[in-house]
Amino acid sequence: MFPLTRIAAALGMFLAIAITQTALAAPAVTPLVTTGWLANHIEREDIVILDIRSPFAKSGKDDYLKGHIPGAVWSEYPGYWRTDRGSVVGVLPSVEKLEAALSEIGVSEDKAVIIVPAGGDSSEFGAAARIYWTFKYLGHDAVAILDGGHKAWTAEKRPLETGNVTPVGDMFIAEPRDDYLVQTSDVAKRLDTSAILVDGRPADQFAGRDKYSKATRFGRIPGALGLDQAGFYNDAAGKLKPQAEIASLVPETLADKSVEIVSYCNTGHWAATNWFVLHEVLGYENVSLYDESMVGWSQDGSLPMASERTTLDDLRAFLGDLFG
Repeated sequence: MFPLTRIAAALGMFLAIAITQTALAAPAVTPLVTTGWLANHIEREDIVILDIRSPFAKSGKDDYLKGHIPGAVWSEYPGYWRTDRGSVVGVLPSVEKLEAALSEIGVSEDKAVIIVPAGGDSSEFGAAARIYWTFKYLGHDAVAILDGGHKAWTAEKRPLETGNVTPVGDMFIAEPRDDYLVQTSDVAKRLDTSAILVDGRPADQFAGRDKYSKATRFGRIPGALGLDQAGFYNDAAGKLKPQAEIASLVPETLADKSVEIVSYCNTGHWAATNWFVLHEVLGYENVSLYDESMVGWSQDGSLPMASERTTLDDLRAFLGDLFG
């Protein structure tokens, strides 16, 4: 038999470890949290609230200073969330730079992060989805988007505070998930395989009748499925549509939730919304994001493109430039 003193010591050590592990565990959150949930947890010290209103959303620091959710730290998008690599714009920065930036705003493994967009249109929601995906890629699961964003919070006349919130720094250490991100060479290898490339751009860009200014060629990656991310969002409400309605908008081609999916757009922004909807809301198991997207793909002339663009489209574009 073990002496009682040894049993007591062992029990004490077990309890200490359990308490420590509990203290280090970040609060559990769902991908979308309600304003009510945030109001009930706002006093917790293990929650970091990021107000991402920025010029991208026709808003910015001035609006933040005039009124924000109490305790929210301002974090401009794209800011340090994205960078340029040569002529390819908006890609993921290095892990080291992200670790430094997130440590500075007080993020650590034992804190949940709540992302607060303005609550505008689908493209503005894409900023929140891209930041959310970045946290997930870095291995931080305790992250959520405030459903309806700042707009929903103020519509319910919930409290605001003015002025700047200076974050208290912490230590964020990433554990990247390589399968969440693919490069151009990875996508090229997936052509003519069972993987499904999902293009989140508007129909005119998908068809090749229009393009983003930084893309050098019209069209799409051959074999891609067009799924305009804007269809999942209710602009008037400033929220994603209900889950059942979202599920009904997904084409039959994506019936198998275990199929490999690569989400792309122009710069990995709209693609983040499709990634969020498919992976986080609908539970697709194997969805990655291609951050170089059409800008990166189109700049490599050796890579194929598919397009319905005609000579008439070229003529219209020429005349538009000439007289526009």
